[in-house]
Amino acid sequence: MSARVTHIVGRVAAAAFAAATVLALAVPSSAQEAADPNALRVCTPGDYPPYAIADPDGGYRGVDIDLARGFADVLHRPITFVPVTWAGMKTDFAALDCDLAVGGISDQPTRRAFADFSLTYGTDGKTPIARHSDPTDYSTVEQINRPEVRVIANRGGTNEEFARKNFPNAQLTLWPDNLSIFGEIEQGRADVFVTDSVEGRFRVRQHPDLRVLHPEQPFDSFGKVILIRKDAPVLAAELNTWLATRMATGALDRSLDQWIGPNATEPA
Repeated sequence: MSARVTHIVGRVAAAAFAAATVLALAVPSSAQEAADPNALRVCTPGDYPPYAIADPDGGYRGVDIDLARGFADVLHRPITFVPVTWAGMKTDFAALDCDLAVGGISDQPTRRAFADFSLTYGTDGKTPIARHSDPTDYSTVEQINRPEVRVIANRGGTNEEFARKNFPNAQLTLWPDNLSIFGEIEQGRADVFVTDSVEGRFRVRQHPDLRVLHPEQPFDSFGKVILIRKDAPVLAAELNTWLATRMATGALDRSLDQWIGPNATEPA
């Protein structure tokens, strides 16, 4: 374990202890004993592998899903996954009584208006996806931002924001979901989709006719976080301790490798 990670673990563990102590002093012991251990409610769009994806049987899987389940186990609480959309998350997160939200969520200032953030547990960046058979080079923003280029982006998230900001001269189509969007490129109805490099590396396993461009050198860089309901210092401190421990032991890296590593085993 590196000195930096050890320092993080120590800090968040101390914060968790302090927050729990404050809560214990503020709540009468009888109320604590009578408190019902409610299910941990976790919002997720469930359409952003390898972070989170909804299965046909109604279940969920992914790196973030495993984190959420592991955290619930540590708390000795059952878990309930609550479906939301990227566009509706800012209104639905509190309205649906969610404790957390997961699924490849980027550290975005506008999200701090309705939720608190965990510590950053990973980094990612936007990179293009295009057809192998397309001879056009879409490696740079300038090459994509042209009137003849058909850009597609899923509605309501950072992919739409990136496309609107960086490709004002291109033809932009907004797609309602993040699952079937790759078929639009594959079938030649769109030329390029710019999304998180981690997702791109996973998706091209499903769509061998597509290629992800320079995933190791994305256009930008941002942190991945878990959203936490507002004014929940104990929950936040406990979650950060859990995340720091998973990072320190390498468990997070191993989980991600199962999805996008050279010997990935998770089904696409």
